[in-house]
Amino acid sequence: MAVLAFGLAAPGTSFGAGLAEGDSGNVNLAQASGEEAVNDPLESMNRVIFDFNEVLQDVLLRPIAKFYNATVNVTVRQGISNFLDNLSSPVIFANDLLQGEFERALTTFGRAFINTTIGIVGLADVASELGIERHDEDFGQTLAVYGMGEGFYLVLPIFGPSSPRDTIGKLVIDSYLDPLGLWLDNTDRDNIQYTLTGAEGLDEYAGIVDELNQVKKTSVDYYAAVRSLYRQKRKAEINNGSILELPPIPDLSYGITPEDFDQPLAGVNPPASQ
Repeated sequence: MAVLAFGLAAPGTSFGAGLAEGDSGNVNLAQASGEEAVNDPLESMNRVIFDFNEVLQDVLLRPIAKFYNATVNVTVRQGISNFLDNLSSPVIFANDLLQGEFERALTTFGRAFINTTIGIVGLADVASELGIERHDEDFGQTLAVYGMGEGFYLVLPIFGPSSPRDTIGKLVIDSYLDPLGLWLDNTDRDNIQYTLTGAEGLDEYAGIVDELNQVKKTSVDYYAAVRSLYRQKRKAEINNGSILELPPIPDLSYGITPEDFDQPLAGVNPPASQ
């Protein structure tokens, strides 16, 4: 299961340039509100786990991600990213339906159909080219829609920032909404499942590794910064498209969600807004 260490969700915008303009962002990133501080009763334990995860990233994830970016062609990386995003469509579709978001469910189904067929099993994101944009959903968001609070802040070994609600939703229930994952598990093809999970995490982490390093260097208290940013990111996801200008954060999970925040792959500049 160690390969699950690669499963990073990274909903950030292009942030490096903004940091270069000055150090005014340091305090903002490092500060957590009083409400957030109160809602972190396990802070001492969380910080120990957070430091463990940081060591894991320094020793394993960052070197691998930098090697991947340096050796794999940008076009190939984009195709891999598109393919992996397409595989997550059933989970998104199921949660769209569970939330009563039928129009968004139709969008998810249409994207999956177009990209699986015309896009050659998802290697090309033809749907986005046609103006059908991707969104992300998970069962943690579904629970929030039905009124379940996030509970206290929690840092999980390997998986990183979370909460009781998101742990149940994203790491437990979503796995039962993934037909490919269930089939691989039921047919004892665990090696393929681990490979896909590792590829998902590597793809996402490689896309944000440089900006994540900038956040770390410019934060007075990196733990507090990540805690605050994680909560803002989850609120934006639950609100279905209320995009916040957030840097990327190391949120380890099964889900991968850069598109909601227009996160580019490393070395790829996002298109200028029309």
